Amino acid sequence: MTPTRIDLKRIIAFNLTGLALLLSWALPHGLPWTDLDDKIFWAFNQWITPENGLWNDTLALLNTRFFDAASFGVMGVLFAIAMRRDPRPDRVRRWFGIGVTMLLTAGIIAVVTNKAITYGHPSPTRFFEHAAHLTDIVSIPTKDSASNSFPGDHGLMLMIFAGFMLRFADRRTAGWSVAFVMLLSAPRIMVGAHWFSDVYMGALSIALLALPWVLCTPVATSVTTLVQRGLSRLPLPH
Repeated sequence: MTPTRIDLKRIIAFNLTGLALLLSWALPHGLPWTDLDDKIFWAFNQWITPENGLWNDTLALLNTRFFDAASFGVMGVLFAIAMRRDPRPDRVRRWFGIGVTMLLTAGIIAVVTNKAITYGHPSPTRFFEHAAHLTDIVSIPTKDSASNSFPGDHGLMLMIFAGFMLRFADRRTAGWSVAFVMLLSAPRIMVGAHWFSDVYMGALSIALLALPWVLCTPVATSVTTLVQRGLSRLPLPH
């Protein structure tokens, strides 16, 4: 479980992939993210009409605070499953330490991202003048736009969780965590609150650049161990 050295090969591989994503978006002759963003947005936006009542209500519900809470609930269930499947002794304290380390990592990445990234752009529903707005059709309090949708912060938090599951959880739970990144980040893209590239270029590139320096080095395990030792005197179940 404990890396005693820096896995430089994986760090370089992940970092280069993150840089390649950024370059594919920044270079004028790179991957056509703009065309892809436009096609994905209009593919979903054309279905937001008064005639598609059930679809509108479903999409609205998937972009409420309640669904955001449900997303955290799903991650909590996956976290509990990973802990339950851990055969190591003292697994409750160990996974409490993993959870604290994950929250610290997410907080630091969020702060650094907000301060370091000066670029921003509005969501597609604000960019396109004739885009259909779900909030004009449904009565459910929902989110369908953002003044700055880059990068996809919701998707980034999901990716950080999946990264920790890939590092510490069993293979099946880790696989489900990766799958839920795609499922739980999709509603923001479908409703037009985020461009596709906000999540799968912006958020993913940040995750690929930052997470390896925590998960492919002794950092994550060391912090987890410190928290675990601090809890060693508490009467927690094993």
